Amino acid sequence: MATYKFQLNGRPSTAESWDPAQPLLYVLRNELGQHGPKFGCGLGQCGACTVLIDGKATRSCLTTVRQAAGKSITTIEALGTPEKPDAVQAAFIAEQASQCGYCTNGMVMTAKSLLAQNPKPTLEQVKQGMAGNLCRCGTHTRILRAVMRASGAAV
Repeated sequence: MATYKFQLNGRPSTAESWDPAQPLLYVLRNELGQHGPKFGCGLGQCGACTVLIDGKATRSCLTTVRQAAGKSITTIEALGTPEKPDAVQAAFIAEQASQCGYCTNGMVMTAKSLLAQNPKPTLEQVKQGMAGNLCRCGTHTRILRAVMRASGAAV
């Protein structure tokens, strides 16, 4: 069994796996107790499993535990608390951008990465940046408003 070391939510973390090709998503959820990232499609197409790896939105269902070794991984659990949500989480709450909530992890983590790279995006840039995330409930308009709100733009 191999041991993989990385930073998880700002803390040193270790995971063990017999399979170096095991998806990081499984390690995060089953071994490390991070239940924010969700299994959606398993193909990297829906975004429900998105985490930040070295600050970049990354599909954890397609990233192997070996690829994550030595990197900094951030899950939604590290962003805020119910009492003090992160700015993106607060914007999602204010815009009521979640319906069933299954996609919310991926939407928030993608928005965090987008806003870190471009703090004042246009609506078109937000649409492009969020295009790889799917919401089956149809709250895309509210999600876009939430990302714009988090950027400080008028909604």
